Amino acid sequence: MSPPVPSDLGYVPPDGGWGWAVVFGASISIGFAYTFPKAFTIYFKELQAVYSISYSQIAWITSIMCATTYGGGPISSILVNRYGSRPVVILGGLLCGIGMVSAAFCTSILQLYICVGFITGFGLALNLQPSVIIIGKYFLKRRPIANGLAMAGSPVMLCTLAPLNQFLFDNFGWRGSFLILGAILLNCCVAGALFRPIGAATAPVKTQATEEGKDALKEEVTKDAMEMSSPMNITMETKTEEEGGKGCCEKVNQYLDFSLFKHRGFLIYLIGNVLMFLGFFAPIVFLAPYAKHIGIDEYSAAFLLSILAIVDMIARPTTGIIANSKWVRPRIQYFFSFSIAFNGACHLLCPLASGYTGLVVYSIFFGLAFGMVCAMLFETLMDLVGAARFTSAVGLVTIAECCTILLGPPIGGTLIDTFGDYKYMFIKCGAVMVLAGTFLFIMNYYNYRTLAKEEKERKAKEEDPKSVRTENEGRNNWNKETAQDGPELEPLREEREGLKKEVNGTNEV
Repeated sequence: MSPPVPSDLGYVPPDGGWGWAVVFGASISIGFAYTFPKAFTIYFKELQAVYSISYSQIAWITSIMCATTYGGGPISSILVNRYGSRPVVILGGLLCGIGMVSAAFCTSILQLYICVGFITGFGLALNLQPSVIIIGKYFLKRRPIANGLAMAGSPVMLCTLAPLNQFLFDNFGWRGSFLILGAILLNCCVAGALFRPIGAATAPVKTQATEEGKDALKEEVTKDAMEMSSPMNITMETKTEEEGGKGCCEKVNQYLDFSLFKHRGFLIYLIGNVLMFLGFFAPIVFLAPYAKHIGIDEYSAAFLLSILAIVDMIARPTTGIIANSKWVRPRIQYFFSFSIAFNGACHLLCPLASGYTGLVVYSIFFGLAFGMVCAMLFETLMDLVGAARFTSAVGLVTIAECCTILLGPPIGGTLIDTFGDYKYMFIKCGAVMVLAGTFLFIMNYYNYRTLAKEEKERKAKEEDPKSVRTENEGRNNWNKETAQDGPELEPLREEREGLKKEVNGTNEV
């Protein structure tokens, strides 16, 4: 059973109030971040014909976009720690708009990789992480529900963007559509304006004052050392260098807590998610092209994404409510593992759907499984590491996940190009996700058992006075042994006394 994670933010989150406005803004930002790469697949057929490229080459657009969105996680986390969520999201919205407007004037697939993949993808990164982070600062008891509602923004956007993209393409072409999409993405700036800062506002000021005091103290110590003799000066220089090295490490850990790699639960989550994302996005990327491949018209193919989005939209808040219940929340890691395995099972059964009715059924179950995973994706991480370390945790997780996110759709495209059939891509994705879900279930069971055993041993030590007495006796024995070694260390003591006399003599002169 997962141990409860109390508030470690230094204040009590309001669990409501303005927090619901923050959830609304987060749903917009998260919706664009997750939905835009999926809805962009509507233009694949046209771009493939314009540039005469293969499935794997066109799939690199969404792969680069998703990988940049996740790979920019540490940068986004650092910026959030330094400036807060609001300005970071506004900057991300501006980058998204610039990237799509620039893409409207591209003349090669390489230029699309840069404008859509890197620029727009990095803008989405600056929208995703701050939106997820700020929810944990406003909510504690109702956090699973808040996360579920915020993540529900993704299917809402998908439900509207997929047919909207088809409408824009039919009326304005792909270049005109990119211009309009650039303007639509600027709404992320409006969403970011809702992210009012919360918490101890004086904390950054105190930190700056402390750092200034440390710098002033170091300057005084350096001046005093310069006035002293050369042996003492060398000693002070050595100490200052050591303090400088420690200060550099402290500054790095201030923004990214690398000690998380010693956290057993974090490592289990990281490995399982890196494996999962190898098959997470590819089925959505190729769902509409697969429908067109088997002879379904364009609007019906786009409507499959809308069906998936409608079910996803209902599944996410529902999953959040279920995850917040007293029966599921202590075991939320198991629920998350089951959702991933269920997602993979849907992909394994997809090749059995040969007609449009079968694809509709697949879209319904896929939307349910996808919504369950997305609703708990960040809640499970926050459950493991706590809200205070979540900013660093989400940045480190996303940079690790970007590799498999980058490779997933191109590998699927390569399988399609090689075999001329989509079913091998769905089987690959399904097998990988079932494996990831099984791994997380087994390792979380091991983690819970180990945590329970460690807690039991800790309580036993606290309740047993003999163990405390034994530890004290051990310390006393160690002190006695140190005292007995005194004669052996006498030459070293005499040498140290001699050095002290020499230094005092030079100082007196």
